[in-house]
Amino acid sequence: MKFPRRTRLLRNPFDATAYAAVFFLMVIFVSLGSRLYTPGVKINLPTADNQPGTDKPTITVAMDEHGRYYFQNRMVEAAELKNNFTTATKQSPEPLTLVILMDKAVQFEDLLQLQLLARDAGISEALVATLPKANASLVRP
Repeated sequence: MKFPRRTRLLRNPFDATAYAAVFFLMVIFVSLGSRLYTPGVKINLPTADNQPGTDKPTITVAMDEHGRYYFQNRMVEAAELKNNFTTATKQSPEPLTLVILMDKAVQFEDLLQLQLLARDAGISEALVATLPKANASLVRP
């Protein structure tokens, strides 16, 4: 006896709704995950108000809590940093100002050593970058 075959494979057209939903969920997870982790060195800047600024060209160096130097997004040693300072001062037509992004926990001796490196390279002015203090009138209880 011969049975009629009524079932056809893939009778319905391809439904992409489920695949689109999974794709958008993956996009959301990847975008949220990438924002939660920011690569780099964590530096807690000190807070202060009414600090002077500068209108001169600047050169920026970051210092972490262990006294390590970071120049142009990479860690450098003191000798290499001095060479970079010397090169920058020779290329600049105006005197440079050193802007120091330092952690709150940096020892004074480390800060002094960085300023001496800059002075030996020809940079006479150094400023410490700070965050402004929170204004009490803007804070709501």
